[in-house]
Amino acid sequence: MAELTRTNKPPQAIAQQVSEDRGVIREYLAFVLAGEVYAVALTRIREILSPPPITEVPRAGRDVIGVCSVRGLLVTVVDLRRRMRLEEAPISRRSRILLAIANSGEVVGLMVDEVKQVIRLAEAEIEIAQTVLGGDVSEHVMGIARPASGVVVLLNLGSIVSGGNRG
Repeated sequence: MAELTRTNKPPQAIAQQVSEDRGVIREYLAFVLAGEVYAVALTRIREILSPPPITEVPRAGRDVIGVCSVRGLLVTVVDLRRRMRLEEAPISRRSRILLAIANSGEVVGLMVDEVKQVIRLAEAEIEIAQTVLGGDVSEHVMGIARPASGVVVLLNLGSIVSGGNRG
Protein backbone atom coordinates (compact mmCIF):
# COMPACT_ATOMS: atom_id res chain seq x y z
CA MET A 1 0.00 0.00 0.00
CA ALA A 2 1.18 3.50 -0.80
CA GLU A 3 1.46 6.23 1.81
CA LEU A 4 -0.89 9.22 1.60
CA THR A 5 1.15 11.95 -0.08
CA ARG A 6 0.56 15.34 -1.65
CA THR A 7 1.30 15.95 -5.31
CA ASN A 8 0.67 18.65 -7.89
CA LYS A 9 -0.90 16.28 -10.44
CA PRO A 10 -4.63 16.75 -11.17
CA PRO A 11 -6.81 14.23 -9.24
CA GLN A 12 -8.08 12.49 -12.38
CA ALA A 13 -4.51 11.86 -13.60
CA ILE A 14 -3.57 10.36 -10.26
CA ALA A 15 -6.76 8.48 -9.54
CA GLN A 16 -6.69 6.36 -12.66
CA GLN A 17 -3.65 5.02 -14.43
CA VAL A 18 -3.09 2.12 -16.74
CA SER A 19 -0.43 -0.45 -16.01
CA GLU A 20 0.63 -2.73 -18.85
CA ASP A 21 0.58 -5.85 -16.69
CA ARG A 22 -2.32 -5.05 -14.29
CA GLY A 23 -4.77 -3.07 -16.45
CA VAL A 24 -6.55 0.07 -15.24
CA ILE A 25 -5.37 1.06 -11.77
CA ARG A 26 -7.53 3.33 -9.60
CA GLU A 27 -6.77 5.01 -6.29
CA TYR A 28 -8.92 4.54 -3.20
CA LEU A 29 -8.81 6.21 0.21
CA ALA A 30 -8.62 3.54 2.91
CA PHE A 31 -10.09 4.14 6.35
CA VAL A 32 -11.11 2.18 9.43
CA LEU A 33 -14.64 1.58 10.71
CA ALA A 34 -15.18 -0.72 13.71
CA GLY A 35 -11.75 -2.31 13.25
CA GLU A 36 -12.19 -3.18 9.56
CA VAL A 37 -10.60 -1.45 6.58
CA TYR A 38 -12.91 0.15 4.02
CA ALA A 39 -12.11 2.30 1.02
CA VAL A 40 -13.83 4.70 -1.37
CA ALA A 41 -12.77 6.09 -4.74
CA LEU A 42 -10.30 8.90 -4.15
CA THR A 43 -11.86 11.01 -6.91
CA ARG A 44 -14.98 11.45 -4.73
CA ILE A 45 -13.09 12.78 -1.68
CA ARG A 46 -12.56 16.49 -1.57
CA GLU A 47 -10.84 16.85 1.79
CA ILE A 48 -10.06 15.11 5.09
CA LEU A 49 -10.79 17.04 8.30
CA SER A 50 -10.36 16.66 12.02
CA PRO A 51 -13.90 16.88 13.36
CA PRO A 52 -14.89 20.53 13.85
CA PRO A 53 -17.72 21.50 16.23
CA ILE A 54 -20.89 19.81 14.98
CA THR A 55 -24.35 21.21 15.58
CA GLU A 56 -27.09 18.65 16.06
CA VAL A 57 -30.17 19.07 13.88
CA PRO A 58 -33.51 18.24 15.50
CA ARG A 59 -35.48 15.47 13.78
CA ALA A 60 -32.63 14.67 11.42
CA GLY A 61 -32.23 11.07 10.32
CA ARG A 62 -30.60 8.55 12.63
CA ASP A 63 -27.44 8.49 10.50
CA VAL A 64 -26.98 12.28 10.58
CA ILE A 65 -24.76 13.56 13.39
CA GLY A 66 -25.47 17.19 12.52
CA VAL A 67 -24.01 20.01 10.47
CA CYS A 68 -20.69 21.81 10.54
CA SER A 69 -19.25 24.84 8.82
CA VAL A 70 -16.19 24.32 6.65
CA ARG A 71 -14.82 27.66 5.48
CA GLY A 72 -18.33 29.05 5.16
CA LEU A 73 -19.84 25.94 3.54
CA LEU A 74 -22.51 24.22 5.65
CA VAL A 75 -21.92 20.46 5.49
CA THR A 76 -24.20 17.65 6.69
CA VAL A 77 -22.17 15.11 8.68
CA VAL A 78 -23.20 11.45 8.44
CA ASP A 79 -21.97 8.80 10.88
CA LEU A 80 -20.70 6.12 8.52
CA ARG A 81 -20.87 3.51 11.33
CA ARG A 82 -24.59 4.12 11.68
CA ARG A 83 -25.12 4.14 7.92
CA MET A 84 -23.32 0.80 7.67
CA ARG A 85 -25.21 -0.55 10.70
CA LEU A 86 -22.01 -1.14 12.68
CA GLU A 87 -21.64 -0.86 16.44
CA GLU A 88 -21.53 2.80 17.51
CA ALA A 89 -18.45 4.35 19.14
CA PRO A 90 -17.59 7.82 20.45
CA ILE A 91 -15.51 10.27 18.40
CA SER A 92 -11.80 9.80 19.17
CA ARG A 93 -8.68 11.83 18.46
CA ARG A 94 -8.14 9.68 15.34
CA SER A 95 -11.67 10.26 13.99
CA ARG A 96 -11.88 12.18 10.74
CA ILE A 97 -14.54 13.62 8.48
CA LEU A 98 -14.23 12.83 4.79
CA LEU A 99 -15.75 15.58 2.68
CA ALA A 100 -17.29 13.54 -0.11
CA ILE A 101 -18.86 14.80 -3.30
CA ALA A 102 -22.32 13.33 -3.93
CA ASN A 103 -23.62 12.60 -7.43
CA SER A 104 -25.65 15.81 -7.17
CA GLY A 105 -22.48 17.81 -6.50
CA GLU A 106 -23.43 18.38 -2.85
CA VAL A 107 -20.59 18.01 -0.34
CA VAL A 108 -21.36 15.59 2.52
CA GLY A 109 -19.21 14.84 5.56
CA LEU A 110 -18.64 11.18 6.46
CA MET A 111 -17.37 10.47 9.99
CA VAL A 112 -14.86 7.58 10.04
CA ASP A 113 -12.75 6.12 12.85
CA GLU A 114 -9.36 6.68 11.25
CA VAL A 115 -7.94 7.46 7.80
CA LYS A 116 -5.24 5.00 6.76
CA GLN A 117 -3.76 5.68 3.32
CA VAL A 118 -4.30 5.78 -0.41
CA ILE A 119 -4.22 2.36 -2.04
CA ARG A 120 -3.86 1.62 -5.74
CA LEU A 121 -5.89 -1.29 -7.09
CA ALA A 122 -6.21 -2.80 -10.53
CA GLU A 123 -9.69 -3.84 -11.67
CA ALA A 124 -8.53 -7.46 -11.65
CA GLU A 125 -7.79 -7.20 -7.91
CA ILE A 126 -11.42 -6.31 -7.08
CA GLU A 127 -14.07 -8.98 -6.61
CA ILE A 128 -17.63 -7.79 -7.15
CA ALA A 129 -19.44 -8.49 -3.91
CA GLN A 130 -23.13 -8.01 -4.69
CA THR A 131 -23.75 -11.68 -5.31
CA VAL A 132 -21.96 -12.80 -2.14
CA LEU A 133 -23.27 -10.27 0.37
CA GLY A 134 -26.84 -9.99 1.43
CA GLY A 135 -28.93 -7.58 3.44
CA ASP A 136 -29.40 -3.83 3.39
CA VAL A 137 -25.70 -2.97 3.60
CA SER A 138 -24.79 -4.82 0.41
CA GLU A 139 -26.08 -1.93 -1.69
CA HIS A 140 -23.25 0.17 -0.22
CA VAL A 141 -20.54 -2.41 -0.99
CA MET A 142 -18.98 -2.19 -4.44
CA GLY A 143 -16.49 -5.01 -4.02
CA ILE A 144 -13.78 -6.66 -2.01
CA ALA A 145 -10.06 -6.24 -2.66
CA ARG A 146 -7.17 -8.22 -1.27
CA PRO A 147 -4.01 -6.13 -1.38
CA ALA A 148 -0.90 -7.55 0.29
CA SER A 149 -1.87 -6.01 3.63
CA GLY A 150 -5.25 -7.78 3.94
CA VAL A 151 -8.89 -7.46 2.93
CA VAL A 152 -10.41 -4.08 2.00
CA VAL A 153 -14.14 -3.54 1.53
CA LEU A 154 -14.74 -1.06 -1.29
CA LEU A 155 -17.77 1.12 -0.72
CA ASN A 156 -20.08 2.65 -3.31
CA LEU A 157 -19.93 6.27 -2.23
CA GLY A 158 -22.83 7.23 -4.50
CA SER A 159 -25.09 4.80 -2.68
CA ILE A 160 -23.87 5.85 0.76
CA VAL A 161 -24.21 9.57 0.16
CA SER A 162 -27.61 9.28 -1.51
CA GLY A 163 -28.82 6.94 1.23
CA GLY A 164 -30.92 9.73 2.68
CA ASN A 165 -32.10 9.91 6.25
CA ARG A 166 -32.84 6.34 7.05
CA GLY A 167 -33.58 5.38 10.48
